[in-house]
Amino acid sequence: MRDTAVLLIDCPDRKGLVACVSGMLYERGANILHADQHIDHELEMFFMRVEWALRGTNSEGKGFDLEAFKAEFAPRAAELNMHWTLSSGSRRVRVALFCSQYLHCVADLLYRWKTGELECEIPLVVSNHATVADLAAFYGVPFEHLPVNAATRGDVERRQLQLLASHNVELVVLARYMQILSAEFVARYPAGIINVHHSFLPAFTGARPYHAAHERGVKLIGATSHYVTEALDDGPIIEQDVARISHRDQVEDLVARGRDLERMVLSRAVRWHLERRILCYGNKTVVFD
Repeated sequence: MRDTAVLLIDCPDRKGLVACVSGMLYERGANILHADQHIDHELEMFFMRVEWALRGTNSEGKGFDLEAFKAEFAPRAAELNMHWTLSSGSRRVRVALFCSQYLHCVADLLYRWKTGELECEIPLVVSNHATVADLAAFYGVPFEHLPVNAATRGDVERRQLQLLASHNVELVVLARYMQILSAEFVARYPAGIINVHHSFLPAFTGARPYHAAHERGVKLIGATSHYVTEALDDGPIIEQDVARISHRDQVEDLVARGRDLERMVLSRAVRWHLERRILCYGNKTVVFD
């Protein structure tokens, strides 16, 4: 567990923003561990991430008073038209994994969680296929099998939302969940649903991108992790990666090589979200180092 706090900020750019934030933290005795900022010059927008220690930060060796800082920072942030979030690493985010019949991504995430690479709680795995039940049981995670068809889609989504609420889930990860979520579902979790798509978006959207890539004769295939929005495969992109292929590769080869890319880009996106490294604006993201 990270005994740190993270402040994420986006606001109109102006002089003195870095000094303002760092100065307020310095005055309260904060030991800043990481600080990064970015300016979108076209939009004249400023973005910042600051992480600092919560233990033994002042001269008396006492911990940082996060609530007192919130109360002091809020009016200053309002003056500067800041949108900001402040969170503590001492509380683990609760994550639900959704998947279908392909298990490579969900198996990778469960392994990384079990070994401590992903600092979160996973109270639930949901699938429209029963094949993941044994995998969930191996890791000791409750599993819900909810088959979906056109007639039951609405009832299934209502049940899914009930499960997410009962488990206090904050982040939903679609680990190759091959079902389209409704706009109502997505609206419940703004910037709180991460999907992996098996192509280098915006190329080859839809359900069979490897087949489409093979037919087009591309020399690179890719995978993309992104936040889910109402528009299919069009949410803010978090991470992408590619692999080179040739005319010798068949669809089966593309699928096999693509699975490694899918695992990597999804696990990176989930880890960065858990570490509060991502800011969304418009249909883009800033991913801080």
